Amino acid sequence: MPNIKSAIKRVNVNKKKNEINKSAKSEVKTALKKLNALIAAGDVAACEASFKEVCSILDKSVAKGIMHKNTAANKKSGFALKINALKA
Repeated sequence: MPNIKSAIKRVNVNKKKNEINKSAKSEVKTALKKLNALIAAGDVAACEASFKEVCSILDKSVAKGIMHKNTAANKKSGFALKINALKA
């Protein structure tokens, strides 16, 4: 444990930020798993509704700096391909 006041503060701030980031990452992973489950079930209408929510969550995670924009774009593109394959 640090002795200097500013170092103690940095430890506390980093702990708080770590918890916030962990929570946000967990939210993203949960949303992706739910969408994957819907795609596996083959429910097109539910997939499209969930896809909009997932896109929103991914965009928010990019804005917060939790995920790189290309990673989010790659995930959105992959899910769009899977959903379009279900429609056909």
